[in-house]
Amino acid sequence: MHRRRRRTALALSAALVAAAPLLAACGNEAHPGAAAVVGGDRIEVSALQAEVKDVRAAQEASPEAAQLIKNTGQLNRAKLHGMIFDRILEHAAEKHGVTVSRKEVQDARVAAARQSGGEEQLAAMLLQQRGVAPDQIDQAVREEVLLTGLARALGADLGTPQGQQEVGAALTAASKELDIDVNPRYGQWDDAKIQLGDYKAPWITQVTKQPEAVQAGA
Repeated sequence: MHRRRRRTALALSAALVAAAPLLAACGNEAHPGAAAVVGGDRIEVSALQAEVKDVRAAQEASPEAAQLIKNTGQLNRAKLHGMIFDRILEHAAEKHGVTVSRKEVQDARVAAARQSGGEEQLAAMLLQQRGVAPDQIDQAVREEVLLTGLARALGADLGTPQGQQEVGAALTAASKELDIDVNPRYGQWDDAKIQLGDYKAPWITQVTKQPEAVQAGA
């Protein structure tokens, strides 16, 4: 059961960093130099660009560089979405008393590497499927552990539509509380859908539907 939940959480986390339309970064009048402001904390354009640069460097060093770069031509907004979502998840987890220790992250990373066939294979998989650079792996693993912990605190099973809806509702509530303001150059944040602009996060889209629609496969 725990292994199934871990795989489900990783799959759901992966959906959150899928690519979205590429737009250039630029400060707006209200928050110059910021890509977004979440709960009063700025996500600087420079921080976003640094994450994108790390991914591009890792992709360029891969034997599959051309294909990886082609598949992530919309990386800027996808990365911003991920940075915003990280903060929402942290806030929701804190509200429900969920904490994650460094050891838990390390243990989860070891387990993920074992399932992937080793650290090298894990890094290659995360780079290909989620646009995660090697120095971003711990954060990606932490997100998975937090998501699983949040579901557990809510008594929700991420492997079921009902469980996904419960977690989605907690994340939506946290998103609203953080009063997210995104630089218009990147789009607008949607609290209900927990997504940036036209970005589509498959599992979030699913859990915001009515149970009947989900069960019908809509």
